[in-house]
Amino acid sequence: MSSQSMIPFSGEIIEQFRSQTDAQLEKTINAAAACFEIWRNTGFAQRTRITAKAATLLHENIEEFAWLLTLEMGKLKAQAKSEVKLSADILDHYAQNSDDFLVPQSLKPSSGGAVIISDPMRVRFGVQPWNFPYYQLARFAAPNIMAGNVVMVKHSASVPQCAIAFEKLWKDAGAPNGLYTNLPISYDQVNQLIDDPRIKGLALTGSNDAGKTVAANAGQVSGNQRCNLAVAMRLS
Repeated sequence: MSSQSMIPFSGEIIEQFRSQTDAQLEKTINAAAACFEIWRNTGFAQRTRITAKAATLLHENIEEFAWLLTLEMGKLKAQAKSEVKLSADILDHYAQNSDDFLVPQSLKPSSGGAVIISDPMRVRFGVQPWNFPYYQLARFAAPNIMAGNVVMVKHSASVPQCAIAFEKLWKDAGAPNGLYTNLPISYDQVNQLIDDPRIKGLALTGSNDAGKTVAANAGQVSGNQRCNLAVAMRLS
């Protein structure tokens, strides 16, 4: 299976991108799992530095990122620039506030004591739609990365250049290998990832049919003793 960058107005195919092989995907998952073991122990200062730098790069390169939105999905220039700015603001918001969001909270039960502590959940996998190529990625990646997780994303096959650009954004911001990974993979490989015990969280934004399929697969996995899979969905 391949994805293609196509001009919606004319149908002209600009470039095609091949899916990862199973061997390449295995290597990618291993890199993400290895990155988590390091990233989970980083302090908020380092997480903030990288996430805030990604936000700054988006702000500084609004025209370039917006052009890809217009090119691949036909978003009007003003709307494309607004989405890039919003995505940058989301990254910056979590960079500056996650330390407060994740601070331990003391509860006052009727007897004894209790504290809520936020711990990272390892590798999180997101399946994202075509209509907001950066916004959807920002709202998934920023809170997870600031919480100590690493993320892998299967973006829509119709916006491959946007997906590649967002992955490069994190690398340019100084992210270690495996912190944010774009996955050019097939639908069968999506199911492989859902089944993989190294994946501990799944997020989907998409159609009802896609949600039913993913939920069914994830439900089978979560009942298996091999792993504990958390699932979050937003359906159209």
